[in-house]
Amino acid sequence: MNSLEAYEKDILLQLGFLKSFKKQKALSINSQKKTIFCGSGDSLVSAMLAESFSDGAVKAMDPLDLYQNKHLVKSKHIYFISVSGNTITNIKTAKIAKKAIAVTSKSQSRLASVSDRVILLSSPNNGVFTAGSISFLDSALTCISLVKNIQIPKNLLFEKSLSFSKKAKISKRLFVLGNQYTFPLAMYCAAKFYEILGYDVHYSRIEQFSHMELFSVKKGDTVIIFETKNPHVTQLEKNLKKIGINVLRPDIPSEKLSQVIYCTFLSQLLPLYEAKKKRKKECHFVTEKNIRNVSNQMIY
Repeated sequence: MNSLEAYEKDILLQLGFLKSFKKQKALSINSQKKTIFCGSGDSLVSAMLAESFSDGAVKAMDPLDLYQNKHLVKSKHIYFISVSGNTITNIKTAKIAKKAIAVTSKSQSRLASVSDRVILLSSPNNGVFTAGSISFLDSALTCISLVKNIQIPKNLLFEKSLSFSKKAKISKRLFVLGNQYTFPLAMYCAAKFYEILGYDVHYSRIEQFSHMELFSVKKGDTVIIFETKNPHVTQLEKNLKKIGINVLRPDIPSEKLSQVIYCTFLSQLLPLYEAKKKRKKECHFVTEKNIRNVSNQMIY
């Protein structure tokens, strides 16, 4: 099985996983104010979702920033999100934390061994090295449930996201925009395009885009908007199309957790079907071994 096939199979595993997902007990508001969530890559997205769903009561931070600001680490409870449990900056920071809680899929990992408590992620996978999909959804929902009592929606909108992704026309240069709840998914979407295709992708909050990233947009670029229908994004879409920008605006649901799940599916499926159109068999980051070696040298 090649890495792109494994990625697609892991995406499909999410449908069964969501039916059996076991949420965590939400922290009290008082506890949330003393808590930081941190992680890198996809795991930082999970941390940012916890911050969003707590309405800012918990904070999401980069582990290297925490390590370099030790007064924060020694005064807060830190949830370290790492699927592998082996990212070195998390481990170094956990060692000096007042209280370290590992959110990981590896109970015997180095991060787990230096933490005061472990929350074990239990999502399945196909055992092939590939881009993160089901492991991300597991960590994201786990983090959200730690700050808010949630119920997984019955309508997962998977078929809708599949249909949209198959039809989407995408350029090699993209901008993904989001709101309080979907901006973290805009970042996740960019990561999947990096990993699977190596495309030039930028992510931004909707308001900030018009102040900054818009000035680097070129005719033919693609802008993806993760936002419900409203006058602001309708005007933005209209203005962008006038100057030759390809705008993708999926029909985002109003319920917040449904937004997260739907945008997660879109973030995974849009690059998958773009890769299929290009007849690719392997994820970009699997074939680019020199780049991956540099990444591994810095991460582990």
